[in-house]
Amino acid sequence: MNEAYVKHSTQNAIATIEFFHPAHNSLPGDLLAKLANTITEVGNDDKVKVIILKSGGDRTFCAGASFNELISINDAETGKIFFSGFANVINAMRKCPKFIIGRIQGKTVGGGVGVASATDYCMATKFAAIKLSELNVGIGPFVVGPAVERKLGTSGFSQIAIDANSFYDAEWAKQKGLFNQVYDSTEEMDEAVQKFAENLCKYNPEAMKEMKKVFWSGTEDWDELLAERAVISGRLVLSDFTKETLKRFK
Repeated sequence: MNEAYVKHSTQNAIATIEFFHPAHNSLPGDLLAKLANTITEVGNDDKVKVIILKSGGDRTFCAGASFNELISINDAETGKIFFSGFANVINAMRKCPKFIIGRIQGKTVGGGVGVASATDYCMATKFAAIKLSELNVGIGPFVVGPAVERKLGTSGFSQIAIDANSFYDAEWAKQKGLFNQVYDSTEEMDEAVQKFAENLCKYNPEAMKEMKKVFWSGTEDWDELLAERAVISGRLVLSDFTKETLKRFK
């Protein structure tokens, strides 16, 4: 399993969207675009009642944005486009009329924390530690910030955003509201995710659609907000400080 992909399948009204990249499920721009489009497409499928979002592999849910692409940014417009990748995924999840269940099997970093935060109900294993590492490389979690803050609250978000070197364990993430359930193994989690999805399929789709609107009330400006945040990150990644910092990671 070395080829990057985004794929989806539907069975008994449950759609499963899965993404994978061999570099710890870090996501380059083309994969982010495909993921955003797939979420939109599946969300508009009348045969689908609920969506499970997962990644391939067993160690890392998502290591954030592609580091190779980050290092290669040389102008503000490219920077904005790069950082808009996760913005588009988060907004696709926000606008999706179906509940999205997050299945988080392992460590989650940067943009990956944003994706987990944009799910409507999130299940994880005890190995799913989270970290916002952006400040570490001279930028900040600007694009994913609104989604993360919505789940963790301002206090929790500011804590992990400032403490950019530390992983916070799955139990901490559960206490703060990011994870709804935490399991000892992937097998236990997968069984619970499946049962939960099957139960949701028994509910009125129209009621769930209206509930989702209520849950995301107040985020109607996120198309503009996240685009503005992408511009900030795109500018900062060109700074001398960040360029020097990124050289050490090459």
